[in-house]
Amino acid sequence: MQSYWIQSGGDRITLERREVPQPEPAAGQVLVRMRAAGLNRGEFIAGHGLTQAGAAKPAGMEGAGEIAKLGAGLTGFAPGDRVMGRCPGAFAEYALMDAREAIAIPARLSWHDAAGIPLTFMVAHDMLIAQGNLAAGEWLLVTGISSAVGVAALQTAKALGAKVIGTSGSADKLARLKPFGLDVGICTRAGDFFAAVMTATGSKGVNLVVNTVGGSVFAECVRALAFQGRLATVGYVDGVLKAEIDIEALHAKRLKLFGVSNKLRSADQRAESVRGFTADILPAIADGRIRPVMDQVYAFDELPAAKARMESNAQLGKIVVRMQDA
Repeated sequence: MQSYWIQSGGDRITLERREVPQPEPAAGQVLVRMRAAGLNRGEFIAGHGLTQAGAAKPAGMEGAGEIAKLGAGLTGFAPGDRVMGRCPGAFAEYALMDAREAIAIPARLSWHDAAGIPLTFMVAHDMLIAQGNLAAGEWLLVTGISSAVGVAALQTAKALGAKVIGTSGSADKLARLKPFGLDVGICTRAGDFFAAVMTATGSKGVNLVVNTVGGSVFAECVRALAFQGRLATVGYVDGVLKAEIDIEALHAKRLKLFGVSNKLRSADQRAESVRGFTADILPAIADGRIRPVMDQVYAFDELPAAKARMESNAQLGKIVVRMQDA
């Protein structure tokens, strides 16, 4: 079968297409005939540590397709079932998925819509619900809101009844997010949004910040938090991995700072996040209250071009690759 492989060499990530044997599902796994797979920026940033330097590994982290084969003793699924979920090696004709990660695809979703959901919306659930405890009427600030995770956070927050402020270096992208419920857009790529946030929130600050940008805006995120505010760090596309912490603000305002990553989580912990997502967010996707925002869909042969678009920062929402016969 055809499969893309990824390799890290210092600060550079490279892709290679290979012909490899079709994998066989072990107990607790399903073999999925992939129809589409989503790109995730973290996989292609060497500093995120998701791709270790050295030997190549199968590329891709999430996708959608039909179950082709079940592992020994597995029940609850059948060949032909449409599923989406996290799966290593998703940029391939076939990939293995932990059955606990396999999510039935709502009937209204296309392959490419389904492929762009699992990671971004499970991350949104982790940030906003599981750890962030975002409530109706509260304010959320998302830095770099036009990213796939940023847009998913916006949509999830609006479904929860929250108000959303977003930053982006593109005024056009902010305007395009207004129909999705963006309450306040701040056009900037720098850590200079405190004053605008205070104006929007009546000088109270925001209850939750989702920082997709990194260390260059971390201090400003802390400044923008209200009393008992929470700050989620989910990425560092700016490459800045160090930042000062205002200990006085952390102490006086009773702030909570937390990270959002699956890198060190066990299989059981990842499965728990799937259950949370399917209970709290999937119903809104299934009935159309949340509609996945697709930036572009590329052919399987065009994965390098899809990667280049993501790295250009031109996207708004999710970039997906579809298999040739999807």
